Amino acid sequence: MKDLADDRDRGRTDDRDRTDDRDRAKDPVDTWRRLAGDSVLLDGFHALKHAVRFRAEVLVAVTGDRRAALALADELAPDVRDTLDGLLVEVPEAAYRSLVPRPHPTAVAALAVRPSREASLRALTATHRTAPVVVLDQPRNLGNAGAVIRLAAGFGATGVVTTGTLDPWHPTVVRGGAGLHFATAVERLTVAELPSGPVFALDPEGEDIRGTKLPDDAVLAFGSERSGLSPELRARADHLVSLPMRPQVSSYNLATSVAMTLFHWSAAGGAPIG
Repeated sequence: MKDLADDRDRGRTDDRDRTDDRDRAKDPVDTWRRLAGDSVLLDGFHALKHAVRFRAEVLVAVTGDRRAALALADELAPDVRDTLDGLLVEVPEAAYRSLVPRPHPTAVAALAVRPSREASLRALTATHRTAPVVVLDQPRNLGNAGAVIRLAAGFGATGVVTTGTLDPWHPTVVRGGAGLHFATAVERLTVAELPSGPVFALDPEGEDIRGTKLPDDAVLAFGSERSGLSPELRARADHLVSLPMRPQVSSYNLATSVAMTLFHWSAAGGAPIG
C-alpha cells in the first residue's frame, strides 16, 4: 500500500489551508462545523486509530472524555498514542453529541481529508496488482459495505469498488469499516469503468470455488444482497464461481461471502500481507 499512501501525501496540499484553520482555531466545535461538509467522518476511537495508522490527514478530533480516550490508546493503540494525544481536544458532552448523528460509545469523533479519486484509481488500475479488487455490484446495505471494506483491508486487497447508487464513503459505511477506508482504495465506478483483470463473479450457479485458483489480479464481484448480480456485471464476468453451501440454505451474508472468497484466495497462495 506504499504507493497509495505516497499518492495521498502528494494530494494533500490542496487541503493545507483547512489544516491551518484547525491549528489556528480556538474553538474545535466551530472548526468542525466549518469543515464537516466535505470531510470524512471518523466515528469512534477505532475509526480514528485506523485512520491515523494509515496516514489519513486528520483535520480535527474531539472527545467527550480525553482521559478515557487516551487510556484506550494506551491499551489498544500505543503505536499512535502520541499522535492521538496531539489531536484530541476535549469538548463538553453536549457539544460532542451535537456534532455526530449517532454518538459512539467511545465518545470520540474526527474529520479527515478524503483520499483523492485520482490516487485511488491509480491503485485500482495498476498494471501488476498483487491482490484482488473486490466489487460490490449495486449493494444496498451501508453496514454490509463497511464490513466488506474492513475485510478487504485486513486481507490486503487492492481495493473495494461499488457500482450503483450507494456511496462507499457514506458516514455509516465508514463507521462499519472502522476507519479502514484509508488502508485500501475505495471508489464508486460503473461496470464499464471496472479495473482490468479476470472477473470472477459469485453466483449460485457457478462452479465450486474450491476447484478454482483465484489469481492475484482477480476482480472479485459480488451481487446485491437482494437481487444478485446485475445483467451488466454478469455479462462482464469471465468466470462464475459459487461458495459451498448446504442444500436449502438460501444465501450467505454479503460480508461473509467476501470473507470466504478472500480467504480462499489467500489460503491458495495469495500474495503475502504486509
